[in-house]
Amino acid sequence: MFNQEILDQVKKKALENHIPIIMDDTLEKIEEILKKANPKRILEIGTAVGYSASQFAKFTSDECIIDTIELDVQRAEEAIENIKNIGFENRINVIIGNAVEILPTINNEYDIIFIDANKGKYPVFLQEGIRLSKNGSLILADNVLYKGYVMSDYNKHKQRTAVRHLREYIQEINENPNLESEILEIGDGLAISKVKK
Repeated sequence: MFNQEILDQVKKKALENHIPIIMDDTLEKIEEILKKANPKRILEIGTAVGYSASQFAKFTSDECIIDTIELDVQRAEEAIENIKNIGFENRINVIIGNAVEILPTINNEYDIIFIDANKGKYPVFLQEGIRLSKNGSLILADNVLYKGYVMSDYNKHKQRTAVRHLREYIQEINENPNLESEILEIGDGLAISKVKK
């Protein structure tokens, strides 16, 4: 049984502990996308504490199954607990491990793929995402503008790799003939790519 109160608590706790979770305006847009697409399978790369996966479950039908991958064991365990308390344990599967290693072992087809993990690995996640998509699937990538750095001449050492790979990601989604993409300046930048197979 879905529990909104616990979902709200998960959000509050994540914000208090500076755990990155999806921003409200990005979530609003994704809610709109999910309600229109009515997906049966969603893949999320980057579970954190299970907040976004639980929101996706809330916005979709009971038939929709969500697979979500988390590298950090402690966070993944917290996510499993949160998802259970929110009431979505029968619809959300938390896979613990490195997405770069896990993705090649998955052979399901997904209607929606949501990327919100290691920014330096976005181009890798995109290639796997395309492989796991069918015609018309959507690949959503959060934080693609990364605090405005990606579209500026930002070159500080600390974030340089992330920024470079995000620029690669944007170039790929714009140039790949099998993708129809747009980037929305909401939250920290949301890329939406429709797969044509």
